[in-house]
Amino acid sequence: MSTALVTGGTSGIGAEFARQLAARGDDLILVARDAARLDAMAAELRATGVEVETIAADLSKPRDTQRVAKRLADAAHPVDLLINNAGYGLTTKLVAPDIDEHDDAYAVMVRAVWVLSAAAAPGMRERGHGAIVNVASIAGQLSMGGYSAMKAWVLTYTESLANELHGSGVTVTALMPGWVRTEFHQRASIRSSSIPDALWLDAPYLVRQCLRDVERGKVVSMPSARYKPLSFLLRHLPRATVRAVSRRISLSRSRAAS
Repeated sequence: MSTALVTGGTSGIGAEFARQLAARGDDLILVARDAARLDAMAAELRATGVEVETIAADLSKPRDTQRVAKRLADAAHPVDLLINNAGYGLTTKLVAPDIDEHDDAYAVMVRAVWVLSAAAAPGMRERGHGAIVNVASIAGQLSMGGYSAMKAWVLTYTESLANELHGSGVTVTALMPGWVRTEFHQRASIRSSSIPDALWLDAPYLVRQCLRDVERGKVVSMPSARYKPLSFLLRHLPRATVRAVSRRISLSRSRAAS
């Protein structure tokens, strides 16, 4: 029997990971800020017959991140799968004088990914098996502000960690979702009406494909034929063209919001 730890495990993609992992019989450790939502999610999953541990933690706070890291490093209660999913959208511009939102986002989507992966990987390597999934984004291949920059880091970090752990029995996978139908955009106050229907993905499909890619040891999981050609183009087009595309997407969002 395996144990998985999921950050941001009470909503969106994280909650879907938790449900699908429980459905296959994995015990779970859920990490999120809202204790009430953690309790509700834990009750739902325990009803399927798995054990669920909860950790109320705000990963923008180093002390809370360290508590989760300590749990991951507990050799007496090993974690076989780490899902670094916690994150949120950003509305603050890069030139804004107040960088508090970016500071918090960096702590959650960059620092916590690094700290938690570093806590989990040594034990996994010693046991000769384990998997880490870092939720990146197709936005990391664009140039649309702080969120794009942080998700670009997640992708490069994941590939680097996969190289470091190559041959150890531990796999590292970057999940590259596009636009996914969850509460993410509403909670971040991001208007999504300008996004074509064909680009929207459903969370159950996304997670199912990602878990299949993890089983296959893939380093990058791009779970949709709709996004694979787009990702290919973003990797091979001149960067000036990618910047122009990014500006058009940002402009369409601004118009949708007005």
